[in-house]
Amino acid sequence: MRKRAFTLIELVVVISVVSLLMAILMPVLAGARRHGRTVMCLSNLRQLAIAAQLYANNNDDYYPIAQYRQKTGSAKFKYCWDFTTVEDQTTDELKVVPGLLWQGQTIEKIQQCPSFKGKSNTPGDPYTGYNYNTSYIGHGGEESFSESYFGEIGTIGGTPEWYKIVMPVKIYRVRHPARCALFGDGGYYDGAHKFMRAPWQWDGDTDNSLKAAGTQGYRHDGKTNVVWCDGHASSQKKYYTETVSAEKEKIEQHNNTKKTKTGFLSPDNSSYDLE
Repeated sequence: MRKRAFTLIELVVVISVVSLLMAILMPVLAGARRHGRTVMCLSNLRQLAIAAQLYANNNDDYYPIAQYRQKTGSAKFKYCWDFTTVEDQTTDELKVVPGLLWQGQTIEKIQQCPSFKGKSNTPGDPYTGYNYNTSYIGHGGEESFSESYFGEIGTIGGTPEWYKIVMPVKIYRVRHPARCALFGDGGYYDGAHKFMRAPWQWDGDTDNSLKAAGTQGYRHDGKTNVVWCDGHASSQKKYYTETVSAEKEKIEQHNNTKKTKTGFLSPDNSSYDLE
């Protein structure tokens, strides 16, 4: 007796069915992976908000400062909310340690958005993707503001070199924590900047040249993730490009040519301010 085998037609039918199932399942699996990255990103942002709350508890209710610089002997420090860079000017050795937010300890990878592909705009930072409300919350060095102090960053010919440092705000200054962005998916036309900016100038944030760098990246299926000052995290689909004309042009040029959009959370400063 001859052994039975699949006919050519039967094989073609089986292959067609398998191909059809793969065509159906692949988009579903890809969508599940994207959703998983979104969930992980939201979890990371919540961890950042918890760290900010713990920092404030230990520092007289102040949020961490966004960034400032200092020089001590041959060591040049660039303190930032996420990572601090220490440069030895005699050996050119560069050391990166957990930033101010973490008070010396962190799981560094929390600061990597799982959907962001690319390097940090800050040399030496091992992880990137998130930004911090610098306009209204963290402030930092080299800005103009009424509540500030002066820090020494080095010497020029034996004379101390000073620059203005803007103090971060205290937690109680945020009148509506559920409506004030704290951290989010940083993203603009040249990467992932880590300092979030409000779209319009105000008395404490007068540098218009940084507006387009402080936008959010809408990289989670066309949405961006944000954690607010009350600790809740959410996704937002709507983006806004309204800002000063030169910066608006940069944003819209990016959005006309790139798949991942960038923009502000609100058409005014209401998603960033303390009111």
